[in-house]
Amino acid sequence: MENMENTQNPKKPNMKWLRITGTVFIAVCILAAGFGGGLYYKSYQARNSGTITVPKADAADYAMIQQAWDTIEKNYVDQSAVSPQILTYGAIGGMVDALGDTGHSVFLTPAEVQQENQAIQGKLDGIGAEVSEKNGNVVVVAPIDGSPAQQAGLQSGDIILKVDGTAVTGVEDAVTRIRGTPGTSVTITILTPAGTTTDLTIVRAEITINSVNWQMLPGTTIADLRISSFSSGTAASMDTALAAINAQGATAIVLDLRDNPGGLLSEAIGVASRFLTGGSVLEEKDINGNIKQDAVLSNVTKTSLPMVVLVNGGTASAAEIVAGALQDRGRAKLIGQTTFGTGTALVGFTLSDGSELVLGVSEWLTPSGKSIWHTGLTPDDVVALAAGVSPLLPEGITGMTQAQLQASGDAQLLDAITQLQQ
Repeated sequence: MENMENTQNPKKPNMKWLRITGTVFIAVCILAAGFGGGLYYKSYQARNSGTITVPKADAADYAMIQQAWDTIEKNYVDQSAVSPQILTYGAIGGMVDALGDTGHSVFLTPAEVQQENQAIQGKLDGIGAEVSEKNGNVVVVAPIDGSPAQQAGLQSGDIILKVDGTAVTGVEDAVTRIRGTPGTSVTITILTPAGTTTDLTIVRAEITINSVNWQMLPGTTIADLRISSFSSGTAASMDTALAAINAQGATAIVLDLRDNPGGLLSEAIGVASRFLTGGSVLEEKDINGNIKQDAVLSNVTKTSLPMVVLVNGGTASAAEIVAGALQDRGRAKLIGQTTFGTGTALVGFTLSDGSELVLGVSEWLTPSGKSIWHTGLTPDDVVALAAGVSPLLPEGITGMTQAQLQASGDAQLLDAITQLQQ
């Protein structure tokens, strides 16, 4: 993990993590803009201090902001809505939105910062899904494995239309009304990719994310290795899983990154390094066009077992970095559907009250320098799942027979098995 220099407050650690493009982490229904969808540097930059000097060229613009503020305070009919904090947060959020980096750069309130910090540690309260805004719609990027959202049938690509019968006006509105106390319920009206509208009533819960799971595929010597997110400790958990996989005599691995919204960059580099020898995991291009390479770690456990990687539209951020590195370096083929397409590296700049400006400061590229921002990774083998079929996860494979696996309908997993057995 790169430790970005922090000259303003050396006591505050800098942490880089990946963030889903324009997502909100409903994995507890909190603004987490993902663990992910662009690279998310969660840097905990020190707050600015001292007097702000307004450049003369900008003085008129600052004066206009003050004029608008005063006009609202004096004339808006609902004075209960006119508070300094509301106006301040609204102004800051508006400035960030005006940058046009929709779904990437964002303003977080202190409460949202705290929730996001909890999310990256793998513990959340809510329904357990991640959403993003696409074409004016609130779209589910991915449900978290084992979450109430997944158990209720919420799937990647579903559009959230209403919450408790009221139409949503955007991502923040949806998240605010969906999140709540564990044990309480919320009803979400969704439009599925197949065009069906349905209501899902989901009971909120405290969610602990177990980011790494695996299971031997019945009738084979292939291990199905699933990473659901890149939260703290994922790479170390990979070592445990790989040791167990080797002990079981596995001859190949299916690395399942479907519906993985991302997480910590350090964990992504650590995971990719388990499968690569030498070279880089990704490149980062800064505001001046300078390129920095993030090298493969040499002092970690390695595996040379043949492998393929499963991806879909919910594969984002850190998951795209790992998939892109393995594809770019010729280590594994990608099977499934085009990934989400996150690609900016974000840094959180802490403001005086603990809120944060999360701004795109660089773009991440695959090891060969390929950009996937807004376009995603294209699989080597494009395989779609039939309508109504969900990805088969390791916990669902437990106790299955080979015949049941073949009848599961998970065409992506079955294609991976076929390729590894050839």
